[in-house]
Amino acid sequence: MTRIDFYVLADGARDDRLRLTCRITERARADGQRVLIHCADVATARNLDRLLWTYREESFLPHGLVGETNAALTPVLISMDGEPATEDQVLINLSPEVPEFFARFERLCEPLDQDRTVLQAGRKRWKYYSDCGYDLKHHEVR
Repeated sequence: MTRIDFYVLADGARDDRLRLTCRITERARADGQRVLIHCADVATARNLDRLLWTYREESFLPHGLVGETNAALTPVLISMDGEPATEDQVLINLSPEVPEFFARFERLCEPLDQDRTVLQAGRKRWKYYSDCGYDLKHHEVR
């Protein structure tokens, strides 16, 4: 069963959920895991792509947009539709909806910031996962 972790930035945190996504990605890569980041739209995908290049000067997160990079050689992929279907280790969801393909992953990360719309959508996803019987973990991030 997929492990599901919600990471919620505390009030007053300087980061937003895209920077939090970079932190989660960096940790997963340090553990040797492949990451698929699910975005709801092209603008978010492009913004995240740019941010991953500049996230930390002393860090390098090899990544690319699905369709613009060789997926087999790229351990961090940014997608809007869950492709490629061969990815199954870590999914980071930046969509307001539950990704219909999440159950194929070992782990699902749900990064949230204090934006009202983001929190409200996150609560709906929490309820959905909980109603489906998943054991959910909540992490407050500073």
